Amino acid sequence: MKPLDGIRILDFSRVLAGPMATQILAELGAEVIKIERPGAGDETRSFEPRVESGDSGYFFAFNRGKKSVTLNLKSPRGQEIARQLARQADVVVENFLPGEMAAFGLGYEVLSADNSKLVYVSCTGFGQTGPYSDRNGYDTIFQALSGVMALTGHPDGPPAKVGVPFADLTSGLWIAISVLTGLAGRTQAGRGTHIDLSMLDVQVSMLTIAAARWFLLGEDPKRTGTEHPGRVPSAAFECADGRWLHISGSDQHWSATCSVLGLDALAADRALDRNSQRVVQRERVMAAMTAAVARRGRDELAEALRAASVPAGEVNSVAEILTDPHVAARGMVAGFEHPKAGRVGALKMPVRLSGYDDIAPGVPPVLGADTAAVLAGLLGMPPAEIDQLRGEGAI
Repeated sequence: MKPLDGIRILDFSRVLAGPMATQILAELGAEVIKIERPGAGDETRSFEPRVESGDSGYFFAFNRGKKSVTLNLKSPRGQEIARQLARQADVVVENFLPGEMAAFGLGYEVLSADNSKLVYVSCTGFGQTGPYSDRNGYDTIFQALSGVMALTGHPDGPPAKVGVPFADLTSGLWIAISVLTGLAGRTQAGRGTHIDLSMLDVQVSMLTIAAARWFLLGEDPKRTGTEHPGRVPSAAFECADGRWLHISGSDQHWSATCSVLGLDALAADRALDRNSQRVVQRERVMAAMTAAVARRGRDELAEALRAASVPAGEVNSVAEILTDPHVAARGMVAGFEHPKAGRVGALKMPVRLSGYDDIAPGVPPVLGADTAAVLAGLLGMPPAEIDQLRGEGAI
């Protein structure tokens, strides 16, 4: 048994944010029926990296545990089948531009008229309203517009994108939150809802502390590299072996930090016992710490700091963290058996629930592999009609 057993999601989303959300929900137990274009499917099926079978690792990363049904949404018969499926769904997720689903006869007003308990999530770049609502965009466009890109990078360098598709990933999490909120609200109110989720809104909401500096101080925050604007020390330092170590601490860690690094002069300055003064004297503190760390090897120094209860973390590469013993012990690196690609590695979901079945990575679907079974099972469609629809190009 899984927490979302019995929930059916009709997923019209493509690429990353929507598919990530529905993958989370699928691995939590929901039945996710992914609607794809006949012949081509989700465009990420052709994205790099590719495995020997020709399948896309990009697609594999966001579409595990789903069923694939091919429908031509430009076909009247395809549209009618989609409406029939929506009548038996708890949730619809879509990320077309505003108005496109309505043009297919699949907008919220139409589908909710036949299924009043439907939770319908529209995730678009700029939302259903506002002067930018008809724009399209990608992850980095939203990072740029939202201020996230301006905050990322070093003070003496140009703006930088986050190392992962931050706007897509955070939007995917908010889609999942929206679905679960809609389902919980339906339990209370007895009806569904239309959720308008803007990827730009999500990025603006991520500004949090940076926005607080604007609201409270009138300060337009700038890039700080690995340093924290309100805490010293909190930064990555280069060690003697050329590797990097991130050290971050509060007042209770300051004395131990100085002791491990041999910073006697800083330790003797009572004003520096308080973070507010260390922020004022940032350049002095950072210069002393940079010089001290540069004389030590990373592994030895990291262990010495942790032994003194000072928070310290090695700046790992992707390969280093995916082979880390703690990550292995937590089971975060797992995999699945794909019918074409064979054994494929995959990241496990980070939640651990007691009293439910283990949440193991699901298997990404082969394009259209579930079309006949879903149409026959949910809609009672006979094989001859399915063959006819396939011949017409509707599926």
